[in-house]
Amino acid sequence: MIGLVLAAGAGRRLRPYTDTLPKALVPVDGDKTVLDLTLANFAEVGLTEAAIVVGYRKEAVYERQAALEARYGIKLTLVENDKAEEWNNAYSLWCARDVLKRGVILANGDTVHPVSVERTLLAARGDGKKIILALDTVKSLADEEMKVICADGRGVRRITKLMDPAGATGEYIGVTLIEPEAAAELADALKATFERDPDLYYEDGYQELVDRGHTVDVAPIGDIRWVEIDNHDDLAKGREIACQY
Repeated sequence: MIGLVLAAGAGRRLRPYTDTLPKALVPVDGDKTVLDLTLANFAEVGLTEAAIVVGYRKEAVYERQAALEARYGIKLTLVENDKAEEWNNAYSLWCARDVLKRGVILANGDTVHPVSVERTLLAARGDGKKIILALDTVKSLADEEMKVICADGRGVRRITKLMDPAGATGEYIGVTLIEPEAAAELADALKATFERDPDLYYEDGYQELVDRGHTVDVAPIGDIRWVEIDNHDDLAKGREIACQY
């Protein structure tokens, strides 16, 4: 199993930082970025390799590749998304379809979270589970969150931002454990998703799997502090949280 980070997005709501950097390289703790924090988490749970999907301002990631490998002891492979500024992240994850065959812990490049999330996912493995989503069942939800409805024994029934927060089981935080056995079926679902609408999210690919009768499981992460950084308010929260890890 290796790490996988989606870091191809432009992050336009974080300008001027993202005028020259992808969102994953915006500093959140001194000179440390979200990508630094994620790679540190991967290293702490014993991963020695990771892939990073790059697109917007990809040259900034290439420039730091060697330094990141040396700092975290992780061999990095960069996977290029040729439509990063045109299409949404269902296509971005599909670009890493060959990486999925190795089994991955997937982390969005804009999610500041503690290593306890990766540990929770690894502890939840087994019993035939192929895809396990990190789920926050504590946080109060609003319209922007990626909300999930679960059913006992059947995993995810619905995952979308477009639902009444009151009916949701929790929020998907942007970290998933994907076993190698799920790679082919997930890649096919992602392809169907972006071919239907290139603006869709990879979470819509998860919904496609559920609709096809596959099981997508969840692992509650407990009461922890984390944030998805979309705008400057989120960045301020991320900087407050990151310095505590």
